[in-house]
Amino acid sequence: MDKNIQNLIGKAAQAIRGAQRVTAFSGAGISVESNIPPFRGKNGLWNKYDPKFLEINYFMLHPKESWELIKEIIYDFFGKAKPNSAHYALALMEKKGFLQAVITQNIDNLHQEAGSENVYEFHGTSQKLVCLDCGRSYLINDMSLEKLPLLCSKCGGLIKPDFIFFGEPIPEPAASRSFMEAELSDVFIVIGSTGEVAPASQIPHLAKNNGALIIEINTEESGFTHSITDIFLKGKATEMMTALVKELKL
Repeated sequence: MDKNIQNLIGKAAQAIRGAQRVTAFSGAGISVESNIPPFRGKNGLWNKYDPKFLEINYFMLHPKESWELIKEIIYDFFGKAKPNSAHYALALMEKKGFLQAVITQNIDNLHQEAGSENVYEFHGTSQKLVCLDCGRSYLINDMSLEKLPLLCSKCGGLIKPDFIFFGEPIPEPAASRSFMEAELSDVFIVIGSTGEVAPASQIPHLAKNNGALIIEINTEESGFTHSITDIFLKGKATEMMTALVKELKL
């Protein structure tokens, strides 16, 4: 590993060891190494698919068409993904008391599968479904996706995945708890987030404004790098997080 990066990892570990409250903030980049492509960017899904299928108004008017693409992309393809060493590293940090929470923009449930317990899913989750009429909740593992769109067994209403579509508000209590976490943290680790998606992109800025030291892990510079980042670990999430937990002697 590059000597400069190794020195920066040492500084990051020192800051984490001395912190009262450490929070991680993850974006699509942490799951890319689990073979989940990002929505935006060079190899993003929006280069292949029209994002309108995840607009709430389109979904309401064309539920069958939307559900067919949701099944193909989110459940048939993403559903095969497994946590990678970066997810496991964060779970280990939490278990050992070096990390208090994970705020994630991702809907893939990989943090929980890796063992993280205190996870705020800012954009919701693909693992749950909700009836838009009566509010009944379902687990995706309990449902068959053979006949689409999915309809509620209780009231016959339209069921949608419990992650946010374009045109929907950020779910509670994840929204308020995420912003509260940013206010309380004195070290904030940004992993695999470009800072392009609002209002999620405001969270690391809030942490910085409240005095947190910002550690950023990204393969390329992001919207955070030259504005709020204190320690920039340029590289893959798996490599940087593995090196970080090794430095922490976990």
